[in-house]
Amino acid sequence: MARVTVEDAVDAIGNRFDLIMVASKRARQLATGGKDPMVDWDNDKPTVVALREIEEKLVNVSNVDRLGAAPTEDANEIIED
Repeated sequence: MARVTVEDAVDAIGNRFDLIMVASKRARQLATGGKDPMVDWDNDKPTVVALREIEEKLVNVSNVDRLGAAPTEDANEIIED
């Protein structure tokens, strides 16, 4: 397994603050089973997979929300229950 360095991921995103937001959002998407990884899983944790996707420029600030799973219930349905 190749080590993922934060510096490589920062170069792909632009700054550390955006990197943390994007990596945490993507890792949560992977951990909850909402989406499949775009790189080989290699028995890594979701955080490492998210950083590898960012490093390979598959995930960025503008597309991380589109990669997320669609909500399973409408907000109005939850309020009415």
